[in-house]
Amino acid sequence: MGLTARIRTRDGWAVSHAVVTVTDMTGTQVLRVEADEEGTVRDPNPLAPGAYTVIVTAVGYAPAASSAIVTAGGRAEIGKVTLARQGGTELPPPGPWTVDPAHSTVAAVAQHLGISSVRGRFTDFTAAIEIAPDDVTKSRVQAVIRAASIDTGNGMRDTHLRSADFLDVERFPELTYTSTGLTVAGSDRWTVHGELAMRGVVRPVDLHLAYLGTGADPWGGTRAAFRATAELHREDFAMNYNQVVQAGIAAIGTTLKVELEIQAVQGESLPQA
Repeated sequence: MGLTARIRTRDGWAVSHAVVTVTDMTGTQVLRVEADEEGTVRDPNPLAPGAYTVIVTAVGYAPAASSAIVTAGGRAEIGKVTLARQGGTELPPPGPWTVDPAHSTVAAVAQHLGISSVRGRFTDFTAAIEIAPDDVTKSRVQAVIRAASIDTGNGMRDTHLRSADFLDVERFPELTYTSTGLTVAGSDRWTVHGELAMRGVVRPVDLHLAYLGTGADPWGGTRAAFRATAELHREDFAMNYNQVVQAGIAAIGTTLKVELEIQAVQGESLPQA
């Protein structure tokens, strides 16, 4: 075996489309080989003993270069090469991911009486994520939320929120979010551009997303974790109801802060319990 190497992301995922190029000390290319589906490079042809430069490239990742010494037996064991996303940003491995509602939270916070906050969450929702293989900015997110599943811990308040004053769940039973693009906002941070449909109104809404990493779960799957926030204005979605209390203070703030804690399972469906 001549050259062997393992190409991985920072989280340890295989980079199956990586290309390894080997040049000698004159800069002449002596070998070019692609990684397999496991991110492994194995070239059986022995190399002439000496010093070489090994360059690893992959679309969407910053190139990595290192020196290698080929032994008298013609072997060069490079070991593990870690590639970083272009610009230092990371996302999970490409392909479909399914959001796990049992381990995710879709919440919103509103000001109450100008001095405190009321927190609510939706308990019934589905969502899917598609990480693009080469250009991660083309990744997609789609979510459907059952409006009637709003829960603030107070039955009377929840009934009012489901009424025509707010979510109007009889006429508009679902809220939907569909992404339209993705831009880098920093290391492990992204801005998801999308459209939120609520109460029959569609408005552009950006999610400020942080990728928290991946790991194995107890059911044999792989999970990715995200945290995201957004800011909504109730008037943008025709929710104009309010009650003015003493000193002209509105009972409910006009701005909602959306807070998402997301776990997604690799694949197109959730594991069966």
